[in-house]
Amino acid sequence: MSEKIALMGGIPVRKEPLIFGTPKISEDEINEVVATLKSGWLSTGPRVFRLEEQYSEYIGAQHAVALNSCTAALTLGLEELGVVPGDEVITTPLTFAATVNVIVHAGATPVFVDIEPDTLNIDADLIESKISERTRAILPVHFAGHPCEMTKITRLAKKYDLLILNDAAHAIESEYEGKKVGCWGDITAYSFYATKNLVTGEGGMAVTDNDDWAENMHIKRLHGISKDAWNRYSSEGGKLYDIIYPGYKFNMMDIQAALGLGQLEKLDRHWEVRKKVVEDYNEAFRETPELIKPVNKGPIRNGYHLYVLRLKSEELGISREKFIEALKAENICTGVHFLAIHHHSFYQTNYPQPAGSLSHADYASERVFSLPLSANLTDQDVRDVIAAVKKVIAYYREQKL
Repeated sequence: MSEKIALMGGIPVRKEPLIFGTPKISEDEINEVVATLKSGWLSTGPRVFRLEEQYSEYIGAQHAVALNSCTAALTLGLEELGVVPGDEVITTPLTFAATVNVIVHAGATPVFVDIEPDTLNIDADLIESKISERTRAILPVHFAGHPCEMTKITRLAKKYDLLILNDAAHAIESEYEGKKVGCWGDITAYSFYATKNLVTGEGGMAVTDNDDWAENMHIKRLHGISKDAWNRYSSEGGKLYDIIYPGYKFNMMDIQAALGLGQLEKLDRHWEVRKKVVEDYNEAFRETPELIKPVNKGPIRNGYHLYVLRLKSEELGISREKFIEALKAENICTGVHFLAIHHHSFYQTNYPQPAGSLSHADYASERVFSLPLSANLTDQDVRDVIAAVKKVIAYYREQKL
């Protein structure tokens, strides 16, 4: 007989909750933030410029523009690619709202392509059928850190004279055919949110090889002012500025960049830790038929941002929501990545999709859940997660008999 789960009055696997997505922040990063506070320069300044330089070098791109979010990077990216009202942008339905919201804010129409059933990325083989005379760009999302099939997507973009804006919020370390995903396409947007592989609390980066686009994004990120705050107020500045574009308040602060510089230095070490966690999870759930495990497919390096499982709820006899509730009672917190965009009320009303047209995204949307994956996890944390998942599955498997 299986052990009684905590949801039914049993003893939880852990005494304290294991929070989902806690970042690993070291003492030297804290010291660098303190040094920034003591320096008197808190907003966009020398540390932001240093982070841009080091980040572009890490990715292998000519330019990096530090911003206050990945959403800002996507917004500026669409502008620089010339997306205007009436255009269409092809993307995936299995993503966070920001990916598609920015398309709507640009006045364009999001066109959804179904996902691959294994990687959960946009199915590159289905993109061509959605291209129309109004299509301006393709916006691939490198889901959970697994790169999309960029050779196929790039070939389509060239064939139809389209542009590519990558959403690499999950994919800082990710590579396709030996190149970082930021070296594919025209502009790539990254996220440095609190749960991401590189953390600045809030923050993001846009990278590109296009000199003009990079210069424009630098200007647009701070109200369209011709000279940024550092050049206006530092000992090197003092000149009047000019507003040459109705820009945004999208700039990153030096406080954030101070944290990011330390994180960037440890990025590949943290990747190794997460890779080991993924390997432990994969081995532990290798013979668990109720779970669909993540895969690596093609000439890729996975960024290992999320560990996303799909629950075969029809086999276990409970919903994904009930399963998550049971894990929470065991003090294991999880995430849902994602409820597909076309299932949200705004998009259901304004961009309804034909029934069955996004069947793989529909299937995943009802079943996905993410286990804790962070460089901050201890070996005991990982054992607890595995024990909790196996405990809950064994209990409900037995209940179904």
